[in-house]
Amino acid sequence: MFEFINNSEDRGQVGIGTLIVFIAMVLVAAIAAGVLINTAGFLQSQAEATGQESTDLVSERIDVTSEVGIVGNNSTGELEAIKISVSGAAGSDQIDLSETTIQAVGPNGQANLVFTDEPANDSDQTEDIGNASHLNASTFAVQDTSGEFQQAGDAVLDRDTDYTIVINPATQPFGNLTADDVVRSDGSTFNYGYKQSNATAFGESDTSSLEIVSPASATTSLELTSPDLYSEDGEAVRL
Repeated sequence: MFEFINNSEDRGQVGIGTLIVFIAMVLVAAIAAGVLINTAGFLQSQAEATGQESTDLVSERIDVTSEVGIVGNNSTGELEAIKISVSGAAGSDQIDLSETTIQAVGPNGQANLVFTDEPANDSDQTEDIGNASHLNASTFAVQDTSGEFQQAGDAVLDRDTDYTIVINPATQPFGNLTADDVVRSDGSTFNYGYKQSNATAFGESDTSSLEIVSPASATTSLELTSPDLYSEDGEAVRL
């Protein structure tokens, strides 16, 4: 009924076979455990990155508090400046406006606007940004609450500080200025829009769509709609 193995060599071979199977099972389990640990680590890193991105999208969102245009020429119905007041959204961290971009679609096409603290000036003009007409196409500047234009690194939104984004309404995509190349005294060139006197700026009844994109890619959308009629030069009209 029972078979007895009396040969000691046969019993040893059976023991070695069992040991080999056991070692193989341990190796498979170790490999599987390593794969699971690596996968868990990867998923954790991915989850942390996704969570950080989501947090940044909330903590770096820009709120728009007002949108106004400054009338430059009442008779032709044109603006001389577009001013957008911005602040940090509730719970937001510091936001560097010099690293922010504005995606704009206007009456004369579309463009990505970037921060500048350099004016598009001739050699016979002041070296400081004096007003919106000193700004090149595809750029915007930033003013503090005192009206001073800010340099890169200084225009940082926080819970206690608000700023105003300033845009030249004569340059594309808002107006139809196509700037001329001008050579600075150091040999560099820039495009100075107001070299053309027949340009038409953003004005009465014009509309534009803007998306303000923070450094963390949080997006704030707004629509600019100019009134149908201006009353006087220098007035501020709601857009």
